[in-house]
Amino acid sequence: MDTQPTQFEAALTTFFMVKTAPEWLGFSFETRLAHARETFQPILDAFAGRVRLKWYDVEFYTAKISDIWVIDSKDHQSYQLFCEKLRETPFWDRFFLVQDIFPGELNAWAKNYEVEALQS
Repeated sequence: MDTQPTQFEAALTTFFMVKTAPEWLGFSFETRLAHARETFQPILDAFAGRVRLKWYDVEFYTAKISDIWVIDSKDHQSYQLFCEKLRETPFWDRFFLVQDIFPGELNAWAKNYEVEALQS
């Protein structure tokens, strides 16, 4: 399994606020890992070069959600197709309850006004 993110410029970044479901937490770590590798990873592999995922654990700091999935997409259609595939798995609203979805585009204001984005 390749752990390096696939390089492309994201047209869309989407932030999924998710909360682990009791069913997921009832599994042993080994079972959770097997589910992720057998179910989630093949979808990521199928969309390599078009979609990439960063998974942040936040349950240490808030009770409202447990994780944030940051999904970068090369284009809107790839994002939509990725979501369709993910929705057909138990990861969407069975193992993880999707609480909210926030789509955004990096520095859209700068692109819209044709200026250089702020740098840090």
